[in-house]
Amino acid sequence: MFGSGVVSGVEADRSGVRPDQVSLGVLVNAVPRDAVDEAVAVCGVRERRSDGKLPAHVIAYLTLALCLFPDEDYEEVATRVTGSLDRWGCWNAGWSVPTASAITQARKRLGRAVFGELFERTCGPVAGTTGPGAVAGALGTARGSFLRRWRLLAIDGFEVDVPDSKENAAEFGYAGSGDNRSGFPKARVVALAECGTHAFVAAEVDAYQVGEKTLASRLYPRLRGDELLTADRGFYSWAAWDSAQATGAALLWRAPTQLELPVVRVLPDGTYLTVLIKPTVRGGRRERLLAAARAGVDLTDINTVPDAFDDRGLPVVHLARVVEYDVPDRVGNSTGELIVLLTTITDPRDARADELAAAYHERWEEETANDQLKTHLRGPGRVLRSRLADLVYQEIWSYLIVHHAISDLTAQASAAADLDPDSISFAKALRLIRRTATGTADISPCGLD
Repeated sequence: MFGSGVVSGVEADRSGVRPDQVSLGVLVNAVPRDAVDEAVAVCGVRERRSDGKLPAHVIAYLTLALCLFPDEDYEEVATRVTGSLDRWGCWNAGWSVPTASAITQARKRLGRAVFGELFERTCGPVAGTTGPGAVAGALGTARGSFLRRWRLLAIDGFEVDVPDSKENAAEFGYAGSGDNRSGFPKARVVALAECGTHAFVAAEVDAYQVGEKTLASRLYPRLRGDELLTADRGFYSWAAWDSAQATGAALLWRAPTQLELPVVRVLPDGTYLTVLIKPTVRGGRRERLLAAARAGVDLTDINTVPDAFDDRGLPVVHLARVVEYDVPDRVGNSTGELIVLLTTITDPRDARADELAAAYHERWEEETANDQLKTHLRGPGRVLRSRLADLVYQEIWSYLIVHHAISDLTAQASAAADLDPDSISFAKALRLIRRTATGTADISPCGLD
């Protein structure tokens, strides 16, 4: 079991994680060969097996392995992992290790879209029901994974420094300008993560100039009805709330300080209902909508409240519940801050105020996920290795996939050992994987069938 927070030897067996799942098996289990082949086909990448070039599935696993060893060059990484991949039937041990140039050219052939597609195919939800009936891809009911029937998700963003090449500068841009310009171009990532397991389940990658709210807007349509999305106040806008709510997912977002929240009705638990009205709706129409809400009229019925819809029949108002509470400062002298939460869960019987407050603070688990990827997996302050924009996209998606694979592994182990994944050290698990993901073999210059 995970006595010290890491799988090893016989302990791996007791935790429910097979020894072959550690080492590069973490990646091969998480990213099966057929998923690679399907992603390649969908993205229209074609390869000629007789031309002496590395095939797509081999270079895909090598690119993922590059994220396990960010300090090593291409040939060293290939030398480290070929033995492990040979044991998984990915290549023949009698072949020669590819050169850095060969790997770079093979990565160029894959283009920028394959790894994003691969993420979509392999990086789904991790937390789920424990026990004999649980499927391998959905294990580990960790603390903070669910609020009643909803899977808890958080949304957040982070930046990635990329090499200062002309192509990267043109594609991604810098932060700031003039004397305050960043030393390297930066890519921006916004992702959805499971709060209980830290696993990223959806993401968007783009240039630094593309803001977090814009990238987040691309993620909201992917929400599902059995999910509850938590978000900090920086993500709120009426359009964002409208888009995310339309999916049927539950929302629990911190309200911006300046947002007007008129009281529609105070609920028995001390929370209250409010209306979120599209900013372009003003004057008498706005007052009529507020009056209708206070009268208990159904704002979703276009025949009863036509003011609640625009010319295209789309809603311009949403009913929401407000949860307010104080968070004291660290010394407890009552100088803390007021937290104001908005939620689509309007009935206190579906979720109490204290449950919602606790669920919102699980949002910080995505900060942990970001730190695991940036500090432990990639390395603190590290610049990516790719000098071409297409390869930068590959590398970022690869880091997201590798992080998901490790999160999945620790969730499975924690479920088997009846532990919370938070008690399992990501850094120690990563060190074990790196130690065991070695063993040399050679790779054919002609590729594999």
